Amino acid sequence: MKQTRAMATLARSWQLLRSFRFEQTRPDVFYGGLASDTALLVDALCTDLGLPLSGARVLDVGGGPGYFAEAFAGRGARYFGVEPDAGEMSAAGIQLANAVRGDGTQLPFADSTFDVTYSSNVAEHIPHPWDMGAEMLRVTRPGGLVILSYTVWLGPFGGHETGLWEHYVGGAFARDRYTSRHGHPPKNVFGTSLFDVSARQGLDWATAHDALLTFPRYHPSWAWWVTRVPVLREFLTSNLVIVLRA
Repeated sequence: MKQTRAMATLARSWQLLRSFRFEQTRPDVFYGGLASDTALLVDALCTDLGLPLSGARVLDVGGGPGYFAEAFAGRGARYFGVEPDAGEMSAAGIQLANAVRGDGTQLPFADSTFDVTYSSNVAEHIPHPWDMGAEMLRVTRPGGLVILSYTVWLGPFGGHETGLWEHYVGGAFARDRYTSRHGHPPKNVFGTSLFDVSARQGLDWATAHDALLTFPRYHPSWAWWVTRVPVLREFLTSNLVIVLRA
């Protein structure tokens, strides 16, 4: 995984960390940067595994308002998106030619349709994330690539906009405290649109499906070892990436 490790630098980690402060106030800045980084990551993985991204049919599960479409098109991929929320699809005003409304746990595509299927920061927002993982494998052609990345609950960003520590007390506490402070509930409501998905759950699923690679998305490559340490990985991984061959 030479290319993938080469892009995982401390400078990249710092840049991504700094961008998190714009998630709510400047989503174009945050998600635009995250989309560019995601496309670069997928391109590096494809290069390492001998699957060119240029010309590949790529499905984005939970594609949102279209920032990822632009990033992947810029790398020559044939981008397709599926998103359950019509409001999210139109939020940025980006016109998407190949986007459909649909459920990640029941993807509206035939078996073996795509060369690459990925999902970025969706698994923690649905009650049955591994059903989505199974669907991603189903719609990817044999030999194709499946990449699932999600925010770990006990990492510092597990509570999303509710704060960096409140979710350690409990998801309901974090939700209620945010509502009290801001006068409205958070966008990501614990138990409804935000769930406590652990690193252990993802790693168990990855092992059961013979994953090629698992690593902490926002860490430099020399810190990837944290995923191998029980308990510690729950707090330090922040975001887990699972890479599989279909």
